[in-house]
Amino acid sequence: MRNSLEALEEQLGYRFSDRSLLIRALTHRSWHSESAITASPDGDNEQLEFLGDSILGFLASEALVRKYPSAREGQLSKWKSHLVSAAHLYQCALALRLGDYLFLGKGEERSGGRERKTVLANALEAIIAAIHLDGGLEAARAFVNNHVLKALESSDAIEALGGLNHKSVLQERAQALGLPAPRYIMIDASGPEHAKTFTVEARVNDRLSVRATGPSKKAAGQRAAELLSKMLEEQNTDKTEQTS
Repeated sequence: MRNSLEALEEQLGYRFSDRSLLIRALTHRSWHSESAITASPDGDNEQLEFLGDSILGFLASEALVRKYPSAREGQLSKWKSHLVSAAHLYQCALALRLGDYLFLGKGEERSGGRERKTVLANALEAIIAAIHLDGGLEAARAFVNNHVLKALESSDAIEALGGLNHKSVLQERAQALGLPAPRYIMIDASGPEHAKTFTVEARVNDRLSVRATGPSKKAAGQRAAELLSKMLEEQNTDKTEQTS
């Protein structure tokens, strides 16, 4: 198992000082209850799963607030619920091939436990806790950012996770700044029918407007709204700093 654990550490991007924590994170309760010689003297991974769930919730919330400082609580909650969902964690665990390294009882093994959504999602949360206990919060944050929160790197990915609506964000920001409601103008549509590119302009007044392109009018409008929202945020930040 030594080589396998080293290979897993390579995939995780983290080398454990106390490898027993990694072993425990990989130990399903079925293995512990069926095996005379257990994988970990401390037991299965359920307590680590409990801790990892809380750590992941905090790190996801922190990352969302940093990435989208103008988003409302309801929208942040919606995105977070997707990022910490069993369905999303399952996909992350599959990408790491976590199922190959689990300690499972014979019954769980026969019933397909290595591919079971809840088993893999729970194991990933346990891994997060194990990294935190072994290397601290910064190590856990690095792992979560690299393997769970990759969706935050692009608007397309976060849209797929939780229905990011930049138009709503822009409208709320414009209202907060006392600006007119945003308007969207179709500027151009070019290219063959099967691969058109659309250009949409987002505007809040005669001076503040942004154009963006996308594979659909909706995508172009969302991108334009995202860019204009960031412009308003930067301008407001500059004004605040000048007056402080």
